[in-house]
Amino acid sequence: MTSLLSQSGRDGSASEKLPHRASFAAAEPQSVRVASVPASHVYVRHISPIDGDVAQPGGPAAASRDGGVRVTRLADPDPDDPSRSALQRWWPPVMLDAEWVRAHADEFDVFHLQFGFDARTPEQLRDLVDELRRAGKPLVYTVHDLRNPHHENRAEHDAQLDVLVPAADAVITLTDGAAYEIKRRWARRAIVLPHPHVVDFETMHHIQRARIDIQHDRDHAEYRIGLHLKSLRANMNPIPVIGALLDAINGLPNAVLQIDGHRDLLEPTGPRYDAGLADLLREEAAAGRIDLRIHDYFDDAHLWQYLASLDLSVLPYRFGTHSGWLEACRDLGTAVLAPTCGYYRDQAPVMLYLHDDDGLDADSLGCAVGRAYYDRPSFSITVDERRRQREAVSDAHAALYRDLLR
Repeated sequence: MTSLLSQSGRDGSASEKLPHRASFAAAEPQSVRVASVPASHVYVRHISPIDGDVAQPGGPAAASRDGGVRVTRLADPDPDDPSRSALQRWWPPVMLDAEWVRAHADEFDVFHLQFGFDARTPEQLRDLVDELRRAGKPLVYTVHDLRNPHHENRAEHDAQLDVLVPAADAVITLTDGAAYEIKRRWARRAIVLPHPHVVDFETMHHIQRARIDIQHDRDHAEYRIGLHLKSLRANMNPIPVIGALLDAINGLPNAVLQIDGHRDLLEPTGPRYDAGLADLLREEAAAGRIDLRIHDYFDDAHLWQYLASLDLSVLPYRFGTHSGWLEACRDLGTAVLAPTCGYYRDQAPVMLYLHDDDGLDADSLGCAVGRAYYDRPSFSITVDERRRQREAVSDAHAALYRDLLR
């Protein structure tokens, strides 16, 4: 059986990427301490087994047993006082400082970077990598984003990836498409592990049961399409998408287009106020063509309620890679209309429309909305499937950590 470690190296021997292997632990570890960046994010919590989790705020590092290996993830240090564990705020991640690695190298065995390095320069990331090398600590990097959704220009993120991907002792990503791009750009073989659930199992069960219990009368039931602008990331292209959606629902009985956005974007006092977009939305709302809702950031409970209220959630992205929003929709039984850019279609079953850096194909969006309206596809995943997936993903991570330290 091929080990996970051998899958993560270059096309040649895995040892080519491990010049400092001699400084790793020689015996097979029974316990692995992971400096996880971050640790408190829901994705990282859900790559741990169901009966284990990352450290609780203010407490010691948490531990769980994966495949016979006890995996311990250190709590996020407080950005204001690295001697304390973070309560809620983990950004900017203190562990990305080379000085932190130098001071705390005896507290962890493996360094696992997920995301949060947006504000780090390539030079700072090289300092981090060099310090991990000096300390003899393997670096695992999970590539969530091959294009940063917050950056209009890709050059900065590309430069960061050019440091991290070649330097990592193991590379993980979420889809086969992303793995192919990683192989093409850096000649690295990435381990593909699917995105785990986002919504907690109890909420998943409750909302999925509620959907089953509701008997829809297609002749009279409302069909609600949601477009959430959040605070307008750089990768969003809202105005053409809104126009295409308005055209698409014209003639679809009981179809409602609900558009949400944050106050900082759509109210004049907001620091990111977009007057043109706000005026357009208010005009359409006044004409009764959209259901406009302006509010602060949703907490998890309100976000789950919002997604569960939709029949179709539209992702208005012109570039990107993967989506936690998509996974939350799967958890709650909400169909997703995703663009052809990135690897959303590799990530999970979705409706597709043509949208990328070259622009929007409004006809493809209209056709997809019509199919979703008439076919009412269900792309949900059961709680039992999510439980099995989470256990498999947590076991795979533990096996990888163990192999790196052998």
